[in-house]
Amino acid sequence: MVIEVVKPGLATTVQDLGRPGYYHLGIPESGGMDRYAVRAANLLVGNDEGAAVLEATFQGPELHFESDAIVAVTGAELPPRVDGAAHPAWTAFAVKAGQTLGFDFLRSGARAYIAVAGGIDVPVVLGSRSTYALGALGGFEGRKLAAGDMLPVGTPASSAREGRSVPGDLRAPAGAAGTLRVLPGLYDFRVTKAALERFFEDTWRVATEADRIGYRFRGGHPLEFIPRKQPFGAGSDPSNIVDSCYPYGSVQIPGGTEPIVLHRDAVSGGGYFMIGTVISSDMDLIGQMQPNHRVRFASVDMAAALAARHEAADRIAALRQSLG
Repeated sequence: MVIEVVKPGLATTVQDLGRPGYYHLGIPESGGMDRYAVRAANLLVGNDEGAAVLEATFQGPELHFESDAIVAVTGAELPPRVDGAAHPAWTAFAVKAGQTLGFDFLRSGARAYIAVAGGIDVPVVLGSRSTYALGALGGFEGRKLAAGDMLPVGTPASSAREGRSVPGDLRAPAGAAGTLRVLPGLYDFRVTKAALERFFEDTWRVATEADRIGYRFRGGHPLEFIPRKQPFGAGSDPSNIVDSCYPYGSVQIPGGTEPIVLHRDAVSGGGYFMIGTVISSDMDLIGQMQPNHRVRFASVDMAAALAARHEAADRIAALRQSLG
């Protein structure tokens, strides 16, 4: 079975749950920006949670189906339509051979996930089908989709059926959309105590430079750095450090003015200091933020971060149980 891409949307790529294990070589994990939505979409159509789906950013694609299929759309509120007829999101529905799946305008969120029973069957590269466009790796020819692409689909599981639906209370990642919890460090000692406190008091806005590599934020106060003689190799700006590894979710602030949260396709190291790291359970929230979305960063300790991870795992377990 193949699906023809009639219109690709703004930026639609093949993604799964990512390719861990190569970050030390400079190859990021990639995968869906909203991993919870990826899991939900796959479970709805009877796929393994890590099967490849389509990630559509801000605008949905137009897809022509050559064979019958079971489809589900999760994540951002991007209402699906089959030959113009509306279908519910977070619910598995049928698309017949010869029909076209399209989408209304985006209503909320930023990224929708389109799962097809059987999964998008592009080649596995380093253990994953995810697209890393910056490195032209994985996905469909290492790039976002284009009109005329023919997407192969695997064999659906016997459990694939229409009508399966995610309960309302499990239809979005947990947590407050206006708050991102941050574990301070690795280099927060470089700024004054007052500047660090102000960073967590300020309200920030998502900038237009927000993509799979990282999300930039604006609107807060510039940081004040503790004076020091820059070490050899660190550069002249006080926000520079001797090159270091970047944790996934780390918050770097070049020049001390605009925080950047590194996301799924981020580079693995560089010379900007990091004021902290967004906890793993809040990273899905970032993937659904639009430009000008207002947010505050909240300082948490390791115990709170681990508790949030446990809560996120419980939520995924509840999702699995609800979908049988």
